[in-house]
Amino acid sequence: MSGLEIGIRFFSLFAAVCFVLGLHLMNSPATARRGNWISAFGMLVAIVAALVSVATGQDGAHMNTARWLVLIAGVLVGGAWGLYTARTIAMTAMPQLVSLFNAVGGGAAALIAITDYNQHPHIPAGTATATVLDVVIGCVTFAGSLIAAAKLQGYWSQPVTFPGARPAMALAALGFAGLGAWVIAGAHNVGVLVVVALVAAAFGVLMVLPIGGADMPVVISLLNAFTGTAVAMAGFVLQNATLVIAGALVGASGSILTKLMADAMNRSVVNIIAGGFGTGGSAAVEAAGGGETVKSIAVDDAALQLAYANKVIIVPGYGLAAAQAQHECQELGKLLEERGIEVSYAIHPVAGRMPGHMNVLLAEANVPYDQLKEMDQVNPEFDRTDVALVVGANDVTNPAARRPGNPVSGMPILDVDHAKSIIVIKRSMASGYAGIDNELYTNPKTSMFFTDAKRGLASLVAATKTLVG
Repeated sequence: MSGLEIGIRFFSLFAAVCFVLGLHLMNSPATARRGNWISAFGMLVAIVAALVSVATGQDGAHMNTARWLVLIAGVLVGGAWGLYTARTIAMTAMPQLVSLFNAVGGGAAALIAITDYNQHPHIPAGTATATVLDVVIGCVTFAGSLIAAAKLQGYWSQPVTFPGARPAMALAALGFAGLGAWVIAGAHNVGVLVVVALVAAAFGVLMVLPIGGADMPVVISLLNAFTGTAVAMAGFVLQNATLVIAGALVGASGSILTKLMADAMNRSVVNIIAGGFGTGGSAAVEAAGGGETVKSIAVDDAALQLAYANKVIIVPGYGLAAAQAQHECQELGKLLEERGIEVSYAIHPVAGRMPGHMNVLLAEANVPYDQLKEMDQVNPEFDRTDVALVVGANDVTNPAARRPGNPVSGMPILDVDHAKSIIVIKRSMASGYAGIDNELYTNPKTSMFFTDAKRGLASLVAATKTLVG
């Protein structure tokens, strides 16, 4: 083994260590940014090591001018698109971006496996198995992630079902399993592997289409785990330890997150894989309200309630993220604290449509970490809360989840209705992502402050300063 090859392997291992350390630091909002930088640096080292390996022919590559131009163009276009997207993407669109990244990762892994299979007519059964798994998982991820991104963007947010969908899904699973077994058994035929890819992609579409929008955060986590697994399989195909380690990290962390998210949403992981969960029970969905009236509140009255409370819990949701109102929210919380009021923030696992989304958003606005309380920790506190201020949160506060027969049935919610008084900042009475009315809005203790989250919080800050100093 030459010194150059030893160096390439050393730096590849160093990159993998950076991935592990970066993932560990992402456990806490306080260290997440540092972890992200370390992971990015590790990826840069891995890319440079791969380029050096290709340039020196260490992996058997035979480069020419055309191949170098394609490789350099890919690096430049991909890097430019990534940089532009990172700088311009809104926090509210981050789940869609993650879904697109999942699609790109899964699709790339599948293409690697097909290309390598085409170049090597005789491969061992172990490599053939990794190839088939890579293609199947990668294509399921690619197609499913594109559908998930479309749902998160607002297209087909409701479950899409049609007669024969489940049999078609089962038939697709049998199809790619049977054809994949044929490839593993030694039938070297690129056309068969391409058919496996197409059938797996159809399975991915059929899996995600019938899933309701309210459960989409769990699907993101699941597809993220799929992406990591596909990349790990690509590592086995190419015999690249860095890909195996990186893919295993993403696959394992995504699987753990999927389990945690499924538990938080009171859903079964088996149902996630089978598809069609989140569509509600068989009973007819009951509309909230029942003819009850909705009570609105003026900004001065809301400010006085908050200013003279002993304990306030702020419940941020997607509306706050969409309005980019995290800084106004932090300013209001700090102002109430200065008056001696106990302030905390109730964070639902899927607040903002993505695990950890709301934590990152509020941490960006310098909200103290110890004030961010998870659902299980904060729910018992609502009973002794004077005012619960709901800012753009909808489905995660809907008491209808405690009853069967609707799209949010069984989903753990924040017990906002247990507070002595409730103020909801919302632009309108429009339903949430689950597509049903929120019964909290017609609760006698609830007052609706109809305005944009950013403007509403800013007006509450100004009114509080004016009225009570």
